[in-house]
Amino acid sequence: MIGLEVEDETSMSAPVWPAFGDLMACLFGLFVLFFVWMIAFQVDLTHDLDRERAEHAAEATRREELERALAGPLADGRITLVDGRIGIRGSVLFGLNSADLAPEGASLLAGLAAPLRAYLTNHDELIMVSGFTDDRAINSSPQGYKDNWELSAQRALTVTRGLVTAGVAPDTIFAAGFGASHPVASNETADDRAKNRRVEISPIPRSSRQAP
Repeated sequence: MIGLEVEDETSMSAPVWPAFGDLMACLFGLFVLFFVWMIAFQVDLTHDLDRERAEHAAEATRREELERALAGPLADGRITLVDGRIGIRGSVLFGLNSADLAPEGASLLAGLAAPLRAYLTNHDELIMVSGFTDDRAINSSPQGYKDNWELSAQRALTVTRGLVTAGVAPDTIFAAGFGASHPVASNETADDRAKNRRVEISPIPRSSRQAP
């Protein structure tokens, strides 16, 4: 009887070690999978960081090239260049509530066309011309524009046509009107409203224009 009891206890305890071994094998397998995942994640993160650095470097180079191309107009204060956007005060280009190009504005656009054309030759980009107004409603307009949306769009078109006339290829430029949206000043004073009445010329990647 004693021998039988010993035999029974041995037979009951024997399967514990294989089960323990299976558990350790599963844990080791999970560890290996987790380790491989961590390595893959680290590699992806490194690639993402490298790509982001490359994009930042390319953007910085692009802005430097644009600034060099526009050195003349920038030096005499006729335009501004902020974050790659060329800014022109509306008063330089147009009369109040008008989209007729002033002689000073036409001369400025003629001077901008050559450096813009040279810049586009070396970059697969488009030129976006954006028109902006202040937040005051239009009470009277020489051309009868109904609101700031219509006025800003027509001013953008006028500048676009002026640049095309001066030599910028028509298939590299387009216009957009934003009305009183995206002000750069408060609209509380006459000087601030004058800052908001502006046209911006921005080089953008072609994919941004083609995206739905």
